[in-house]
Amino acid sequence: MIEFAWPWIFACVPLPWLFRRLLPVAEPADAALRVPFLEDIDPPMQGRPAGLPRAWTYWLGWIAWVLLVAASARPQWLGEPVEQAISGRDLMLAVDLSGSMQMEDFILDGEQVDRLTATKRVAGQFLDQRVGDRIGLILFGDRAYLQAPLTFDRKTVKTLLNEAVIGLAGEKTAIGDAIGLAVKRLRGNPVDQRVLILISDGANTTGTISPLKAAELAAGAGLKIYTIGIGADEILVRDLFGTRHVNPSEDLDEKAMRSIATTTGGRYFRARDSEELAKIYVLLDRLEPVERDTRYFRPRIELFPWPLAAALALSGGLAFARIMSAELIRK
Repeated sequence: MIEFAWPWIFACVPLPWLFRRLLPVAEPADAALRVPFLEDIDPPMQGRPAGLPRAWTYWLGWIAWVLLVAASARPQWLGEPVEQAISGRDLMLAVDLSGSMQMEDFILDGEQVDRLTATKRVAGQFLDQRVGDRIGLILFGDRAYLQAPLTFDRKTVKTLLNEAVIGLAGEKTAIGDAIGLAVKRLRGNPVDQRVLILISDGANTTGTISPLKAAELAAGAGLKIYTIGIGADEILVRDLFGTRHVNPSEDLDEKAMRSIATTTGGRYFRARDSEELAKIYVLLDRLEPVERDTRYFRPRIELFPWPLAAALALSGGLAFARIMSAELIRK
């Protein structure tokens, strides 16, 4: 349907008629001859377009004026209502970029990949499903950095996550600093809408605040933390002495990760392979459902250029006809 944003402007339609009726007709002070019966003279002598009837000139002028007023009222085309899911949740994703994330103990599409690559794939799919949430991204290593502030633009957050590389934030792991930064960025938001998903494969080895102290601060700020410890429990390594079993996740501090989640009312998850990591994100979707409320909006398309163009075309045509009529009179 079509509606006008400023319909009150249509009150200006009778203004030309009112001005003509109420204002006195101005006559040149130095006129050599005044002709009271001017309307009886042949139309071309009055400067009207040659060959164009007087009534046509009158009504075309009115049509141009009405079109100009209609364009000023901002006609808009309203599309069909579109459903928009609004969750009101502010979800921060914190990803470990320390050197240990380059361990290749995950399988994706039949190929062996490092932990960060698996995290990008699964976390990216998780972000695609969070329609209506504001998403933020924290990358941490020696220090924690805010890579993307809270935004509804999930595509940009996903792009920034995919561009992250191991060692970008340093080789060590500052889990406490990442939590502290999340608390700072989510402070002031509604308490029941603050969620942090923290992914790491090691233990806190640097930083200005310990993970447990940061968890206490998060609990006091109403921030719920879900922690994910990633890394296989066992891989086969070949060396000069043959093949042996190695635990690539021996540095993972599961006790601290579990304490962080428990202190803040969240949960700790263990992802030993890509399938487990994907299941964790599916479970997170259930624990923190996206849709809380449903709203509708109608797309609007501005239509004012059409009546404006028509008004200008009519006005230009009348002006051109008047100029040509004056030229004919002079000749």
